[in-house]
Amino acid sequence: MVPIPPGTVTLTDRRTERSWTVEVPAFELGAFPVTQEQYDGGGRLPAVEVSWLDAVRFCNALSERDGLPPAYRLDGGVEWDRSSAGYRLPTEAEWEHACRAGTAGPRYGDLDEIAWYEGNSGGRLHPSGEKLPNAWGAYDLLGNAWDWCWDLYDPAVYGEYRVLKGGGWADEHWSVRVSVRRRSHPTFRVDDVGFRVARSS
Repeated sequence: MVPIPPGTVTLTDRRTERSWTVEVPAFELGAFPVTQEQYDGGGRLPAVEVSWLDAVRFCNALSERDGLPPAYRLDGGVEWDRSSAGYRLPTEAEWEHACRAGTAGPRYGDLDEIAWYEGNSGGRLHPSGEKLPNAWGAYDLLGNAWDWCWDLYDPAVYGEYRVLKGGGWADEHWSVRVSVRRRSHPTFRVDDVGFRVARSS
C-alpha cells in the first residue's frame, strides 16, 4: 500500500460532455494490482477475469485475514461502510487522483515507459511492476489491466454497471489515459479487467 495525499480532482465523461470536481481525502492504495498469486495462488500476473462482485468479496476476505472490519455488507446487495478501515475498491475520484500523482496531462509519464498497451504488449498480459511507477509509487495504473472502481458508471442509463479505469494490454494508446472511463456489469469477468485495493486513512 502507498499513501495518497489529499487533493482535488476533476472527472470528465466524454460521452455526456460532463465534468465534476471531487475533494479526495488522504487514503492508501495498493502499489500494484492484486496479483494471481494473491487472488488464487497463481503467479505475478495481475488477477483478471475477476468480476466487480468477486473483487468486493476479496476485499472483505483480505480485511478479515488482517483483523480489520470488512468494508462491505453483502446482504442481498453491496453496501459500503464508509467508517470501516478495511480494504475496499477505490472510488473513481480516488483512482484518478492517485493515478495523476500531481500531474495534469493525459498520463503520468511516457506511455511506453509506464504502461503495457496494444503497441508494446505483444498481445498479452504482463507481470506487475515491470514498468515505471508514478511519482507516488504506484505501478501499472495505466495499461496491462483495467481496474474496477466502486462507482456506478451512469445508473440512469446503464443501471448497475460499474466504472473501469486505466486501460489494458489490448487497448490502443488513446484509450490508455488517466481520464478515460469504461464500464462493465458487476458480474462480468473479462480477460483485461482486474483490480487493486484501497483503504481509508
